Amino acid sequence: MILEGRGLAIGYPGRRVGEGLDMALAAGRATALLGPNGGGKTTLLKTLLGLIPPLAGEVRLDGVPLAAIPIRERARRIAYVPQSQGAGFGFTVFETVLMGRTAFASPFARPSTSDEEAARTAIARLGIVRLAERPITEISGGERQLTLIARALAAEPAVVLLDEPTASLDFGNQGRVLREIGALREAGLAVLFTTHDPNQALRHADAVAAIRDGRMIESGPARDILLRERLERLYGTPVEEVREGERRAFLPG
Repeated sequence: MILEGRGLAIGYPGRRVGEGLDMALAAGRATALLGPNGGGKTTLLKTLLGLIPPLAGEVRLDGVPLAAIPIRERARRIAYVPQSQGAGFGFTVFETVLMGRTAFASPFARPSTSDEEAARTAIARLGIVRLAERPITEISGGERQLTLIARALAAEPAVVLLDEPTASLDFGNQGRVLREIGALREAGLAVLFTTHDPNQALRHADAVAAIRDGRMIESGPARDILLRERLERLYGTPVEEVREGERRAFLPG
């Protein structure tokens, strides 16, 4: 496993959000993290990233305790794609993606030629070359989300964690982002993404972890976890399963 958390209790001083959580991410595999709002998904992501320390248990990266790895080294190996939000500053798309190379530069140093080339490669990979010189404040939400993914890829990481990468995106841009998640997996990266849509997990994840009220209630291969009765237990609501041949989908009941 590249990144794993064992026996994690997660939360903040004075407020425990979850406990007894195990998570393991492997190269070339995508894991979807499902669960109701407030269940602890984002807190778990931040703990795996090392942004907040676990209250109990341990996170390891390639077998080494994450706490023992310098922050800059973590940033080179684990990339984070937050939910797309309104941008406060008018950096261009290229400048934003280039920020993904910060962990490789000395403080106050100018980006190197290799940094700029990595940024251009990531922009081309996401199909947003035409936006490179546009201010991020003047592009759509979907284009901004693709920019954030490009920024993460510019660091050439081994692990990518995405927090609700399709939230607030239109149907077309959801497809673009989800296809890129598949491409990351095919490129050999370990991928973890949170989603509220079990259909996204059904189509784009190898494994699923289901978290509710801070506890992992289901974890395993997507085909085993994504069943109507298990989703009803996870979300506490009726779920309808629609089948057409080998294809299936889930709808709120």
